[in-house]
Amino acid sequence: MNILVSACLLGIQCRYDGSGVMQEHIEGLKKEHNLIPVCPEIYGGLATPREAAERVGNRVLTHSGKDVTKNYERGAKEILKLAKMLDCKYAILKERSPSCGMGKIYDGTFSGNLTDGNGVLAELLIKNGIQVVGETEYSKI
Repeated sequence: MNILVSACLLGIQCRYDGSGVMQEHIEGLKKEHNLIPVCPEIYGGLATPREAAERVGNRVLTHSGKDVTKNYERGAKEILKLAKMLDCKYAILKERSPSCGMGKIYDGTFSGNLTDGNGVLAELLIKNGIQVVGETEYSKI
């Protein structure tokens, strides 16, 4: 089975701060599945490292107030194309992210507070019938 995975969870240094967060338990899934690493921010044309961003309603804003919504939407659409091409039914995405968060995301105040909601990519994948889970829920696949 092909599974989309946030690239940063596989140790690829693509997070906003240029780091990756290798999740050994997720990497272990490659024994049974094809893991497809994706980073919607990079697919959307943003650099690494980049200014931190949070979702505010339907927009994604950086800490300094720059609107990067179009980049996030472009990246999400490109990953959806990839998911369809590779017949991915599942995605394991980085929790709390404005792109990948599922169920809870940062609230847009850059204070570490969470609110109910999904990231741009997670929302698009769900609308297209792909089951999305966060890195702590990977066993649901």
